[in-house]
Amino acid sequence: MLILLYRSGRFRDISVRVMEACCCNLEVDVNGEETFMVDKSVITQYSNKFARLFGKSSGATGKLKVIFHDFPGGAEGFELMLKFCYNNGTTDISPSNLFLARCAAEYMEMKEPVADVSNLLELTEKSLQEINYWTWSDVLIALKQCQNLLVLDCSVMVERCLDTIVGRLVLASEASPCPSTSSTDSSWIRFSCDSKSTESVKTSFTRLTWWFEDLLFLSPLLVAMLVKSMLARKMDHVLISKFLLYYQKAKFSTSTTNEKSKIIEMVIDMHSDMDLSCVPCKTLFGILRVTLGLNISKCIRNKLETMIGSQLDQATLDNLLVPSPYGISYLYDVNLVFRFLKAFLRRGNGLLTPIRMRKVASLIDLYTAEIAPDPCLKTSKFLALATALPDSARDSYDEIYHAMDMYLEVHAQLSQEERLKICCVLNYEKLSPQACLHLSQNKKFPSKSAVQALISQQYKLKNLLHVTPSTSSYNDSPCSSSGAAQKVKKDKTSEQVVLYAGNFDLSTDNEKLKAHLQGMQWRVLELEKFCRKMQVQMAKITKSKASGNSYTKSLPKLCS
Repeated sequence: MLILLYRSGRFRDISVRVMEACCCNLEVDVNGEETFMVDKSVITQYSNKFARLFGKSSGATGKLKVIFHDFPGGAEGFELMLKFCYNNGTTDISPSNLFLARCAAEYMEMKEPVADVSNLLELTEKSLQEINYWTWSDVLIALKQCQNLLVLDCSVMVERCLDTIVGRLVLASEASPCPSTSSTDSSWIRFSCDSKSTESVKTSFTRLTWWFEDLLFLSPLLVAMLVKSMLARKMDHVLISKFLLYYQKAKFSTSTTNEKSKIIEMVIDMHSDMDLSCVPCKTLFGILRVTLGLNISKCIRNKLETMIGSQLDQATLDNLLVPSPYGISYLYDVNLVFRFLKAFLRRGNGLLTPIRMRKVASLIDLYTAEIAPDPCLKTSKFLALATALPDSARDSYDEIYHAMDMYLEVHAQLSQEERLKICCVLNYEKLSPQACLHLSQNKKFPSKSAVQALISQQYKLKNLLHVTPSTSSYNDSPCSSSGAAQKVKKDKTSEQVVLYAGNFDLSTDNEKLKAHLQGMQWRVLELEKFCRKMQVQMAKITKSKASGNSYTKSLPKLCS
């Protein structure tokens, strides 16, 4: 007898089965898509769900109706299950319908064998065990179907499928394959027989990234599962990062704002699990700029900022010039830079070498000078930025002074007390002579700061003169007569400078201080010239002594 199933107002031939009688006594509504008229006794043989359901209504007469609202795979999945039941527990399972059959079997609880015949769930498991023999295209087809089903019961199968993909990619990256997915009959991988040492960089890159395009159909959730499997299998983090960025760029062109947020959150989350030495700082800042117009979670944003902050010494000034978010009056997002600095200092883990600290200090000084002309920048923010790093991180305070100069020029309304508070940040000993001279003539700075700059410069000049080596022993040398006049001249000059510094009156006005400073600077230059001449003469005398060997007493070192 021909068994017919009633489906959406029409009969459809499902299979041929010889029976004494046909009794379509069960109506099944599948997700509102289709209505099936089936034989209850046939289905209950294989489905524990139906057996348990109809066991409670064994005394019921007439036709029964079952309504499914969440049957996996909808009408297509239910029909595949019916084919199995009406064909005495047999049906063709292939990569194209494996996940559909598996989900239907899980939902209908088709686990127990019937009359020594494997049930549908066991049949799908046997088919899944052959996944290593599937072609690359078959694996992608199966994974695509599973993604469309969106059923958690298939999570184990999804993992098996993803593990298979990753395993092949690992092998492919080691063997430098030339992939071929155009034919399902061909092997998933073909090895190059003509690998030349002169292969271009572009071709080499293509041979490593051929699979990027094939996996663009994956959802962000499955991409995250795929990347975690890649990381567990020790795949190259640089290659994984390139895939994530390729995926993000390709998907953004057709995604809604909400979808873009989910994609970029996944990309950031996956990068946070990688070795940051494989992820350039430039890449992270590129991701940051993508997130500016999107609503992403605070947790994910913190992960990105922490990653950037941990390698802040690799950033550039342009990287830090991020516009302020909506509603903030500052031109640039200063608070973001503070968070970068906090992450840098916190995640150093003992790796904050002096070189790294100096790089970050130089970068922050440039950034401070860049934002100083912002009329909306508060004094507290400016000071916090200038003092964010310890004094030891800077070899020079010239750039900070330059930033202060611009800030005071734009914020001319500041009180004297606020100006003094800003100037307290300066370490005058680390200012160059040019900066000190400029400060002493700068009317935007308080007079007290100008005096401190001049005092610091005077102190450095005193130290320079006091560390000049003594030349008293030079009188015993053979060249004492020829160098006596020059020695007297140097001593006289040194005495003048020392006396000049000793008589320095701090109570004089700024103009006299400037004149004193310029005079001392001129004398220091004269002393340096004199030292160089003495060194030349000493070199000649030493050479003469070595050749003639006529002196037994070593010559003293006058200048170093």
